Amino acid sequence: MPRMTGGDAIVDSLLRHGIDTVFGLPGVQMYGLFDALARNANRIRVINARHEQTTAYMALGYACATGRPAVYAVVPGPGVLNTTAALSTAWSVNAPVLCLTGQVPSAEIGRLRGQLHELPDQLATLRTLVRHAERIEHPTEAPRKVARALQEMMSGRRGPAALEIPLDQLPAEAEVAPCDPLPRHPDPVPDPARIARLAEMIDAARSPMIWVGGGAMDAGAEIRALAEKIGAPVVRFRGGRGVLDDRHPLSLTVPEAYRLWAGTDLLIGFGTRLDVPTARWGRMPEGVRIARIDIDPAEMRRLAVDLGIVADAAAAARALADRVARRDDPDRAAAIARAKAETAAEIRALEPQMSFLAAIRDALPEDGIFCDEMTQVGYVSAFGMPFHAPRTAIGSGFSGNLGAGFPTALGVKVAHPDRAVVAVTGDGGFLFGGSDLATAVRFGINLVTVLFNNRSYGNVLRDQRRLYDGRHCGAELTNPDFQAYARAFGVRSWRVTDADGLRGALREALAANAPCLIEVVTDITREPSPFRFIAPHRA
Repeated sequence: MPRMTGGDAIVDSLLRHGIDTVFGLPGVQMYGLFDALARNANRIRVINARHEQTTAYMALGYACATGRPAVYAVVPGPGVLNTTAALSTAWSVNAPVLCLTGQVPSAEIGRLRGQLHELPDQLATLRTLVRHAERIEHPTEAPRKVARALQEMMSGRRGPAALEIPLDQLPAEAEVAPCDPLPRHPDPVPDPARIARLAEMIDAARSPMIWVGGGAMDAGAEIRALAEKIGAPVVRFRGGRGVLDDRHPLSLTVPEAYRLWAGTDLLIGFGTRLDVPTARWGRMPEGVRIARIDIDPAEMRRLAVDLGIVADAAAAARALADRVARRDDPDRAAAIARAKAETAAEIRALEPQMSFLAAIRDALPEDGIFCDEMTQVGYVSAFGMPFHAPRTAIGSGFSGNLGAGFPTALGVKVAHPDRAVVAVTGDGGFLFGGSDLATAVRFGINLVTVLFNNRSYGNVLRDQRRLYDGRHCGAELTNPDFQAYARAFGVRSWRVTDADGLRGALREALAANAPCLIEVVTDITREPSPFRFIAPHRA
């Protein structure tokens, strides 16, 4: 049995689970871990950032882009609290992110004596944000607790986990029994009786509609087979982008699907909360029935439906496709095509956002990855930009984190250094973490960032003016010269004002294979709101 420090035991466990990168920012409580990482630098790399939030967002981007676990390490107390926006976003988008953090010395835990970085109950705080959190009390516990955390992260509905370890236990030595990866918990098997019932509902329906969310990310082939057999459109919002190629005749965006909503008599959700049709579209169609397939049993009590099936999306879609009757309905196919064409014509009014998105799509290769943000172009991308494969559109889900786009995209690019990755951000969100251009340069993270500069928190400014007789408060911004800002970090940059300029700058930036910043100067007063296409009854 090898003798290890607590830090060594954690690093050994990460390596046994295939972890080759840790995003981190060291501090006194974590010295023992970072020393162990330094001594294993030939097997595991550390990417440090200029702010704790960036370490967590980078882990988030890595996990979202790969579907594999990602790890970050920060000091306890204020350090780990700085990461909670990213950690809660990992929960919202089902991303397997592991937070490693420290703790005050073992003998001081719970005494509330004002130790450096002490919180009243850090572990309890973390448990409100993640699906699994534990304390490593001693080096001998590290292998099993790391393995257990990764098992929980990757089983069923995926999500984040956290482990804390007291300062004195990282350098402490003990005889440690290593632990190989634990098997994932078995997925629930689709209930045959419920599958049979849903197959009957599908066969009886005139106009079924399928919705997909992040829980269907790995079920694209099975859902496509089911949709093609029954001639049903497949609708996605944010989380389900790329589950079905947007070029497929049955693939619909939210505004396209809304045109068919009134005639829908069966709604089938795969790995989705169904928030848009049940909460944003107003009155439900008369007589519509709803079925949900979700791997998380708790989802069945969160939204009352006619039939719920606890199962993996791919397994359930496969079982349904084997039972339903094949149908050929030219009128339904024509209605779907008409909804696509009419919506395409209508959303062209969203200028200049649609032209900017077309320029980005033109520049991105087929397997390129787009990272959105809480900015005007980001909002429109939810329905105005086509995606062709899973994990090629990365966002913050229902968390809607301002400032998440750029640091998350850094992690995406670390995960896929040989693929084109473009992040969009606004001038408001970018400066939440813009200093991590330094991180991009230091580690050769060749991300292309498109910064839309309208000198405001644009959506807030527009809403305030609309709702409060033209008054606004706290929404206008004074910005640096972003070109000079980029140069200060040694980052190539461009400034453009229209879609043609963006298209040309993107081609040059992607060809440069270096960290790049493209500033697009816009005017919020000339950018129409996109939200009537997402929640038309509210608009």
